[in-house]
Amino acid sequence: MPQTVLYRFLTEVPEAAAIWSALLLLALGVLAVLVARPERDDETDPVPDPVAEEAARRADLRRYADEVAVAAAGAAQTARRRREQWLTAQDEADRAWRAYDEAEAAARRFAGAAALPAPHTPRTPAEYAARERWLHHAAMAAHWRGDLSARQLADVLAHRNGWDPRRHPAEQEIVLARAVREGRRAGWAAAAERERRAWRDAELAAEAARTLAAEAYAAVDALRPADGVAPVQGRDEVPTPVPAPAAVSGARWRPARAG
Repeated sequence: MPQTVLYRFLTEVPEAAAIWSALLLLALGVLAVLVARPERDDETDPVPDPVAEEAARRADLRRYADEVAVAAAGAAQTARRRREQWLTAQDEADRAWRAYDEAEAAARRFAGAAALPAPHTPRTPAEYAARERWLHHAAMAAHWRGDLSARQLADVLAHRNGWDPRRHPAEQEIVLARAVREGRRAGWAAAAERERRAWRDAELAAEAARTLAAEAYAAVDALRPADGVAPVQGRDEVPTPVPAPAAVSGARWRPARAG
């Protein structure tokens, strides 16, 4: 029996060793293939195509040029609209100035008449009632002309803030002329401020339009050597800086005042 076991050991161990050796060699071979394969894959990567890259770059440039052109067109339209708004505000300021100048001249004339003594009239209840009716009628007429605000008219009818119906109509006319002058001066000051704001807005819009137009021209110019694209049309049509508003010029400030 011991001889049989020894015999089987001596005959089967070399066979098993050969099998394990073959499996080990096969495993080593597979591992070598897996380790070497990425290097071969790296060696087979495609070479970048310069023509395709250039086409992609020019497509990006063309898309950017289109976007900038749209933005430049919108900015030019905004600049034109702002300039029109400024011209409208300038006209309104001119009209407000003329109205104030007329009121100032009228107030000066009445100020000269104030040096004369008031006409003598009997101070009776009927006379005071007539004076009050005259004041109310004159104030209502001035309100409908736009010379007195609703608040000023309410002050006249309530006989407050210096409105005394017992004064002679000549004195009331002087007070009314001064009130009209002050109201028109406030209206002209507000119109002049609106003109200054509109002028600043128009100037900023014009500058933005010029900047975007130059950017659009540069973007198209970058494409021209290969595509033969013509320059941006209307590049010189961008609004130029508007002049300083005439309504704020020094020559039109500080008119003579009535006393």
